[in-house]
Amino acid sequence: MIVYDSESHISLGDYGILIPVAPDRSARVLSEIETRLAARGISRDQWLASPEPVELTRGDILRVHSPEYVERLYGPELEQAVLEAFELIDDQGKPHRYAPETAVRSMHELFASMLRWTARSYQAGVEALSNKGRFCYHLGGGAHHGHYAFGHGFCIVNDIVVSIRKLQAEHAVRTAWVIDLDAHKGDGTAALTQGDESVTTVSIHMAAGWPLDLPEIGPTGVPHPSYIASDYDIPVAAGEEAEYLPRLEAALAALDSRDKPDVAYVVGGVDPYEHDGLPSTQSLRLTLEQLVARDAMTFDFLRDRGIPQAWLMAGGYGERAWEPYVPSIEYAVVHSLGLSD
Repeated sequence: MIVYDSESHISLGDYGILIPVAPDRSARVLSEIETRLAARGISRDQWLASPEPVELTRGDILRVHSPEYVERLYGPELEQAVLEAFELIDDQGKPHRYAPETAVRSMHELFASMLRWTARSYQAGVEALSNKGRFCYHLGGGAHHGHYAFGHGFCIVNDIVVSIRKLQAEHAVRTAWVIDLDAHKGDGTAALTQGDESVTTVSIHMAAGWPLDLPEIGPTGVPHPSYIASDYDIPVAAGEEAEYLPRLEAALAALDSRDKPDVAYVVGGVDPYEHDGLPSTQSLRLTLEQLVARDAMTFDFLRDRGIPQAWLMAGGYGERAWEPYVPSIEYAVVHSLGLSD
């Protein structure tokens, strides 16, 4: 199944934020997939889930984020918290990738959309647990840089961990895996689940660059939480693209030695794509074929073991970001429906 919610659609340009996320990314992916599946004779009602009326509470967010940070998000400091999470003000106090004079929507609207977006990530888990194909893809989500006490890397709330904690609180699952395929290390998710044996984290990412170019020790002498290790970290350096798929395969084999989880969340960022439009991803340049193989490998690994899998879009920047999602999601939908490729 696929979850798409036009009401949680976020066009960053509406807020004056100049980060190169195409405003029609999710809608373009949905349209292309519908065309491809229709050509196979597969109707929308076989693969498209309606957004469920799930409204996240402050308590849902408090399971993951600090009371002080949650108070900022729900109070008068929201705008400042967003500016920090998106790094919209530089060290000299000047706008960075930010033109507030062009904004047509408020930061409060952005936060409301983010909460609805997070609710859809939770729904993806529910759908994966309940449908016959044991698969759901949310065309959104994947805010893996959200930390306990602050937003980071364009991520205000860590929807991955919020979703898992809500499912655990409802006794829908006990254990979970997070397999993070985004170009950037899944630092927030690793930090938020550190020492928790109920959640196992895997991150395959650029060996250098953000967030691993931040100072390891902050100005107050406290280690930066971005350096907290995932259970399995797989760094890939520039020029090592040929090693990407073998290293991922080895990491999945290592996962296989662990007890099977109740659900797996897959952070399916396509920003390792060679045509990605974000400057900080340029040290990892995978081809379209490599990305499709990456996703098929992960999907097949989980499906063959009967593990419900909820996928989230995560990073993908520029006008060509939609391209890798489409064949990967088509493959997963077709196979989750039990149809031949």
